Amino acid sequence: MVSLEELNKIYLLQNLETGMLEDIRPFVELRDFQNREVIFREGDKARYFYMLLRGGVLLEVQASPSILISLGSIKPGFSFGWSALLPEESFYTSYAVCTEASDVLMIQADKLLSLMEKNHSLGFRIMEGVVRILKRRLERRTEQFLKTLRNHPDIKEPFWE
Repeated sequence: MVSLEELNKIYLLQNLETGMLEDIRPFVELRDFQNREVIFREGDKARYFYMLLRGGVLLEVQASPSILISLGSIKPGFSFGWSALLPEESFYTSYAVCTEASDVLMIQADKLLSLMEKNHSLGFRIMEGVVRILKRRLERRTEQFLKTLRNHPDIKEPFWE
């Protein structure tokens, strides 16, 4: 069984009370992945929610048969496989591939969702953390997009002015 110290290394779980972590702990599995090992594929049923304890994970999408696009890298302490947190059946929207040997905490989506349904305070805190993380990611991607537009040779001045 994973330790409370290991769970506290995950940013999403850091705002949970000890009792909440104790409720989650029996359902969390620790799995070792090797360099370049695929954790999940785009289109796979989203059965697990993942939290990176050690190592690195790259999220990629297949834009065409010959082009893979990197969406971002996951560093220790961060989570991925967000599709698993949707209450209806859902599927992963990217590939998750290890960039080095990695220790990954996994929790079955149905068990986590059931815990969140039974303990609304736990569910609220987890989803509040999810919203904060996704907001930061969206802001970062928006800034990257705007930077690309600002530097594009065909765009001389903002079209909204």
